[in-house]
Amino acid sequence: MTEQNHTPDPLDVAVGQRIRVRRKAVGVSQSTLAEFIGVSFQQCQKYEKGSNRVSASMLIRIAHRLDTTVAALVGEDETIKAAPDELSAFICSPAGLRLAEAAKALPANAQASLINVARAMGDGFSGARA
Repeated sequence: MTEQNHTPDPLDVAVGQRIRVRRKAVGVSQSTLAEFIGVSFQQCQKYEKGSNRVSASMLIRIAHRLDTTVAALVGEDETIKAAPDELSAFICSPAGLRLAEAAKALPANAQASLINVARAMGDGFSGARA
């Protein structure tokens, strides 16, 4: 947290988002991760929101449980590194994660159809704003 406004540091938020995305990608619940790293469910939530900083030792434990590297979680792995933008913010949002989870269960042809529907819907909404 920054001292003056008590908001989470953007770097802590970014690390937390990467932890959440990776945890969801490998199908691990917050409770399971929390138990593995030896903290409460609520503490795990705070790590993912960025409201509590993750220590180096904790980050190593988290990376081990999520079968990834510390570099990936801190954004130093070039294959995963992405600039914080509108798209990555949506992907990390609850709606984005639910959409990805639902789409993941579909066969490839259904995923392609879903993408086409989403694009068509998006074009319809963006045209309405103009």
